[in-house]
Amino acid sequence: MRHFKSFVFFALAAALLSAGSVAPAQIGISIGVAPECPYGYFDYAPYSCSPYGYYGPDWFNGGLFIGAGPWFHGGRGFYGHVDNRYDPQHGYAGPMPERGAHAFEHFQGNEARDGQGHIGPAGHSPAAEHSGGFSGGGRPGGGGRAGGGGGRGPR
Repeated sequence: MRHFKSFVFFALAAALLSAGSVAPAQIGISIGVAPECPYGYFDYAPYSCSPYGYYGPDWFNGGLFIGAGPWFHGGRGFYGHVDNRYDPQHGYAGPMPERGAHAFEHFQGNEARDGQGHIGPAGHSPAAEHSGGFSGGGRPGGGGRAGGGGGRGPR
């Protein structure tokens, strides 16, 4: 009987000590700040700067890029036009933007995306979008002063 009580005591002690408390795991992922690109950045990793003309005007609010990928700030159901001929995943191998790059005024969107890389309907034609990408103060041709330029452009 004495050995049985000792065995029960040690078995109970071992069970209690091994039970321990289990805390739920918490995982935090920090994506950092959005890339600083004059005309926006691609909606897929590594989020490289996109060239002028890739994003249409509907991707800009007040001259500021609404974001893509994890930094997307557009509304629910948003699909904006892009010109995927400027996308390296579609074979583009031309120059990428530099600060102070000169704009051009002939955006030709051929696809609509939702900010997370999904292709879908934009709900409007890209034909009415005449200014590509960044346009200073949000107006085609540039910013807040006569003759374009504005004060919020790339620095």
